[in-house]
Amino acid sequence: MAAEKTIERKLVQAVHLMGGLALKFVSPGLDGVPDRVVLLPGGKAAFVELKAPGKKMRPLQVRRKNQIEALGFSVYCIDRPEQIGGVLNEIQSS
Repeated sequence: MAAEKTIERKLVQAVHLMGGLALKFVSPGLDGVPDRVVLLPGGKAAFVELKAPGKKMRPLQVRRKNQIEALGFSVYCIDRPEQIGGVLNEIQSS
């Protein structure tokens, strides 16, 4: 099974191959924010929370996801490398 860091590395590589950036997202003083901000060509942006396989977001992370989505941004949770392509396609086509 792939560890969270391995999945994160694969996401960063896949975004780079699409000509985008997968920036580490840290918000001092605000816990529970997603791990990465994915920026793709054409002004496409979304947030991504990465988890080890089978792990779920903590309640605070779910609350932050809901807050961000209420502002009109997409937030994805990836816990398997196989999900990366589909998530990036969805972001690109949004």
